[in-house]
Amino acid sequence: MLILLPPSEGKAEPEAGEPVDLDSLAFAAELGEHRATLLDRLDPDLREAPAAPAAEVYTGVLYQRLGLSDLPAAARRRAAKRVLIASALWGFVRPGDRIPHYRLPPLAKLDGVGPLSAWWREALRAALPDEPGETIVDMRSGAYVAAWKPRRTQLLAVRAFRDEDGERKAVSHMAKAVRGEVARALLLAKSEPRSSEQVAATARDAGFEVELTPSSLDVIVS
Repeated sequence: MLILLPPSEGKAEPEAGEPVDLDSLAFAAELGEHRATLLDRLDPDLREAPAAPAAEVYTGVLYQRLGLSDLPAAARRRAAKRVLIASALWGFVRPGDRIPHYRLPPLAKLDGVGPLSAWWREALRAALPDEPGETIVDMRSGAYVAAWKPRRTQLLAVRAFRDEDGERKAVSHMAKAVRGEVARALLLAKSEPRSSEQVAATARDAGFEVELTPSSLDVIVS
C-alpha cells in the first residue's frame, strides 16, 4: 500500500537548518534534474533557504488531522515508507525529506517549462512504482492526479459525501479533514492493509462509514 497526499497551501517557513539537498530527496536519480530546473526558474534563492522535513513544512487541515508528529513509533515508520506527498516543485517527496518553504501552485506556468502536470508526467512515470496487485490510496486533488496516474496499479481515490434529503452530495469543505483522518487510521492499523477491501475494512474499524467502488473509497460524513 502507498498513500498519496497533496501538499498544503499552508506552509511553515523553517527559521533555521541546512538548505535542501536534492540528492537526499526521494527519487533523486529520476526527478533531480526536473527539480533543479524548476528551482532555478522559480527562485534560485530557495537552494540556500533553511529546510525542514516536509511533514513539518506542510501545515494545512489534512496534515493537522493526520498528525504525523504524534503518531506512535511504528506508525511513523510506516509513514516514512508508505506516504508520498505530491508537489508541483518536487514531484513527490517523503514526509522526512527536508524542503524549504515555497509557493508554486500546480496550475502555475514558468518560463520555458509550460504546464507543470505535463512537465512532470514522464519523469514520474519512470520513478513511481506501478505493479499489478499493489493498492495506492490517493488523496490528491485533480491537478496532481493529472501529473501521474498508474497504468497497472489499483488507484483508490478517497472521496467525501453527505446524504441530504435522500440525495448524496460531494463534500468539499470537509474533504481535506476526512482524508487526513482516513490516512491516520491506515497508518495506525495493526496490520497494514494491502488490498482495497482491507483499506475499506480498516476505515470501518476506525469508525468511518465507507462505501467501496472499483476506483474509490467513499466516506459518508454526518
